[in-house]
Amino acid sequence: MAEVKKSTGKTPAKAAAKKTAAKKTAANKDTSETRTTKAQKAAPLKAGATKAAATKKDNSGDFKDRALTKAKSAATQGKERTGNAIENLSKMIEDSARTIDDNVGEKYGNYARSAADAVSSFAEKLNAKEIDEMVEDARGFVRKSPAVAIGAAAVVGFLVSRLIKSGMDDPEA
Repeated sequence: MAEVKKSTGKTPAKAAAKKTAAKKTAANKDTSETRTTKAQKAAPLKAGATKAAATKKDNSGDFKDRALTKAKSAATQGKERTGNAIENLSKMIEDSARTIDDNVGEKYGNYARSAADAVSSFAEKLNAKEIDEMVEDARGFVRKSPAVAIGAAAVVGFLVSRLIKSGMDDPEA
């Protein structure tokens, strides 16, 4: 008797096409798994980047706070030194007023005393104000008269540049 093969109705071409389709499906499945794996791997990196960004923001905030604290401290020390220097200038002008009385006349000595009083009053106001108040006063002044503020900044810049240049030209320095 002859063996009868069951016919599946598949021809060898159809079987080959089915195998190829199965391979493509498997390849697509591997690719999608790879994509998922890449996405899963990227997620912790993004989370880490977020943590790093938050840490960076915290560090920049700390840096900003430290810088502001140091700047305020330096400004306070500068204010105190300036106040003391202005008070000393007032005393020098007051002492000079007596000499002016003797040499030039009492009228001019009174001008010197008036100037000494004005300088002393300025020193007292400077010592009485906090740095934050002074900054707000400066902002208000700039808003009211920006042209004067720009002119003053230009003059200060010119004087500072001359001081620096004279220091560089000095052969002993």
